[in-house]
Amino acid sequence: MDISVNGTWLLGPVTSPSRMKLSTCVWTLGLLLPALSTPQAVKDICNAKPKDVPLEPRCVYRSPEEEAVDADGEQEKVPEHTNPRVWELSKANSRFALSLFKQLAKGKSNESNIFMSPISISTAFAMTKLGACNNTLKEIMNVFEFDTIKEKTSDQVHFFFAKLNCRLYRKKDKTTELISANRLFGEKSLSFNETYQNISELVYGAKLMPLNFKEKPELSRVAINDWIANKTENRIQNTLPEGSLDDTTVLVLVNTIYFKGQWKSKFDKDNVFKADFHVSKSKTCPVSMMYQETKFRYGRFTEDKVQLLELPYRGDDITMVLILPLKDTTLSEVEAKLNMKTLTGWLHNMKETSVSVQLPRFRIEDGFSLKEKLQAMGLKDLFSFDASLPGILEDGANPLYISEAYHKAFLEVNEEGSEAAAATAVVAIGRSFNFNREVFVANHPFLLFIRESSINTMVFAGRVADPCVP
Repeated sequence: MDISVNGTWLLGPVTSPSRMKLSTCVWTLGLLLPALSTPQAVKDICNAKPKDVPLEPRCVYRSPEEEAVDADGEQEKVPEHTNPRVWELSKANSRFALSLFKQLAKGKSNESNIFMSPISISTAFAMTKLGACNNTLKEIMNVFEFDTIKEKTSDQVHFFFAKLNCRLYRKKDKTTELISANRLFGEKSLSFNETYQNISELVYGAKLMPLNFKEKPELSRVAINDWIANKTENRIQNTLPEGSLDDTTVLVLVNTIYFKGQWKSKFDKDNVFKADFHVSKSKTCPVSMMYQETKFRYGRFTEDKVQLLELPYRGDDITMVLILPLKDTTLSEVEAKLNMKTLTGWLHNMKETSVSVQLPRFRIEDGFSLKEKLQAMGLKDLFSFDASLPGILEDGANPLYISEAYHKAFLEVNEEGSEAAAATAVVAIGRSFNFNREVFVANHPFLLFIRESSINTMVFAGRVADPCVP
């Protein structure tokens, strides 16, 4: 399986002479901080403690309550060897993922695929957050649910993001590649806040590369897109569309995530057969259906009219969860009722059992602007002249705002888990029939989540409604 994700933001001067637009075009794991020690002060953020990474942002947000209330309304046991705040951040990211997914679904037909990386989007806006003040800071904390992290103020979110990233990207299994790369591309004639640059590099590895946006915005766009393509094994192309950069651009923040994993239990190429995928009641399309029967974590929830299947990648820490509606139930019905409490309940109640699995090979690519979706979720000031973003440029000169945010993601699933040649063969499915098995036939639209299973961090999320779309 190959997955690539790229997010981008654009920052630049506004048409108003007193304002500049911050164009963010790629998901960035970065942060905006005034007054911090240099990157050399902490060589390994993964082993650092909060006191080793002093954060002194220009503005700090504190929840009105003395202690933030868990948005799920229930106390869950913190996973073993996990910082409680990292656990809360992971849950906040998952709730944001579902909220954003529903916003994306509103703007698409039921037959359209959706694919994104919520952790990439969330970390990008976390970087912007540390340069924010006033209502802009409050809205970011609320929309991304950072204010649900207990006992800590907004300046500590970045430290826990660093810890979460260490958990995600330092994998033990050599067959699994989960790589995040970050970069800041800044207008070369401007002076960027030194602390902003230091923290971006220290916590997220995002170094600043100067580009000539004022005189050569198109060449700058091509250079950024080429960097993104290189970091995603050429899976993500042309993230920044033509015209997305102009001579007012100040800063482009870029985050890419690339994932390649092998199934723990691979599908046999000899067991691939042709089948129909039912996109809707009136539309079918031909797919190459993979088949295997083995033990997986599985759950059938009759009252909710769904069944869930978890397919682990080698190493077991990264898994794919599939959510398939039961017969005579549409995926839109499942999506409408889906929330974090329900999903968590399903995941907790899955059990390992023998399952006969039929899953299509598929490849989906999705790219979209996030601006309207996030505005609808309450992130309004950041995209307007009301934005308060001191701390990016030296002395807070030239006030900034976010002009646009782009996201692009790619996913390919086949029998290896990673990319393989497209060969098919007809097979008789019921050769060794097991009457005690469960059956999971993904021949109609389903949801998928790729997650770090120990703390349920949603790295990718999507809907496969039409696997035949080229």
